[in-house]
Amino acid sequence: MFSALRDKELVKAAAERIAELSRGGTFRIMHVCGTHEWAITHSGIRDLLPGEVKVVAGPGCPVCVTPGNEIDAVAGLSMRGGVTITTFGDLLRVPGNATSLAGAKSRGGRVKVIYSIEDAIRLAREHGGEQYVHFSIGFETTAPMTAVEVVRGLPENMSVFSSHRLIPPAMEFLLQSCANIDGFICPGHVSTIIGAEPYRALAEKYRKPMVISGFEPLDVMMGVMNIVKQRVDGTYDAVNEYRRAVRDSGNRRAQEAMAEAFEARDSFWRGIGMIPKSGMGLRQKFEASDAVGRFGLKIEKEDRMPEGCSCGAVLKGEVGPKDCPLFGKGCTPEHPVGPCMVSSEGTCAIVYKYALPRQ
Repeated sequence: MFSALRDKELVKAAAERIAELSRGGTFRIMHVCGTHEWAITHSGIRDLLPGEVKVVAGPGCPVCVTPGNEIDAVAGLSMRGGVTITTFGDLLRVPGNATSLAGAKSRGGRVKVIYSIEDAIRLAREHGGEQYVHFSIGFETTAPMTAVEVVRGLPENMSVFSSHRLIPPAMEFLLQSCANIDGFICPGHVSTIIGAEPYRALAEKYRKPMVISGFEPLDVMMGVMNIVKQRVDGTYDAVNEYRRAVRDSGNRRAQEAMAEAFEARDSFWRGIGMIPKSGMGLRQKFEASDAVGRFGLKIEKEDRMPEGCSCGAVLKGEVGPKDCPLFGKGCTPEHPVGPCMVSSEGTCAIVYKYALPRQ
């Protein structure tokens, strides 16, 4: 199966068909997934598409949209005696407004990189005299794991700082604010959880095609082709092209766990702004597991990008990474200035690694 999805001749044939369909028009398609950006850039998809068809990256990197004020609050908490922060490695070097978790750690803050919330629970149980706070980030793909453990019951000395975000509200926000989006390639991993129904509602409301796509080159090409054809035909629907992994109904058990643990809240997305009902906060019945209340954390209202950084515009698809004056100069994966250059899912980091000529 996968050899066919990577077959160069099939991919070229799909590109030729897209060129035929798009003749006489222009099409601007957005994806909202770091793995899709990796697949598109790594496979040279943009070079195969006709000039009339542009595929731009949106806010598909959860690390990149984590607000700087939340990073500062958690970094400050790590400096308190007897408190250890657990989180994923991608978040460690992301700059907040004033510092990063790595910066706090260098000044004595207690920060541990883990691979899952189960690791954090194990540490909390092993060190019952200390407080552990899991800085929990990610979209619908990772939120169910947090939800399951919260519902099951965390150790008494453990709590969660939830910075989870929901993708469909962000897509709707972009459709409302960016009139020149002709359709979305919907995120494959997120879609395994939420299914196709949330996209159908958006397609109907905004009359824009949505296609759930996998991550192989032919997957992406078929997604682009479907969107272009729908626009040419004047139709709009949510199509599941990734049926080998995504059910239209999604993962019901994961959805139920999230619904029990979290409630949707208006939340700030870094570089984008406040998006209604786009965040996942712990429900009141789990307030004992909420680090914000347990430690009386005060989250600054202001959130800033580093000076000169264009990550906000990159996350909204307004510019590409190479349009940023810092890209590849003051900002590199080794010395990132903005969040999009830190994570392996960040658009700037991907373009820097795979789309720049090497000496």
